[in-house]
Amino acid sequence: MKYAIVIEQRGNRYRAYVPDLPGCTATGTSQEEVDVSIRLAIQYHILGLKGDGATVPLPVSKVNYVAVFA
Repeated sequence: MKYAIVIEQRGNRYRAYVPDLPGCTATGTSQEEVDVSIRLAIQYHILGLKGDGATVPLPVSKVNYVAVFA
């Protein structure tokens, strides 16, 4: 499965979250660090859901970019 992730820069830190997995987030000091961290967070999040007997949400979010001319 492939989950969409969103990475945001906040000052000198980065934050990532997964729209299809509420509560699944990670932070880091670089894009590379947060990318590794969110991958681990996704794995642990899914393991936790399965361990609790909960349904694992399917990845349904889509990512697209829009060019804006101001």
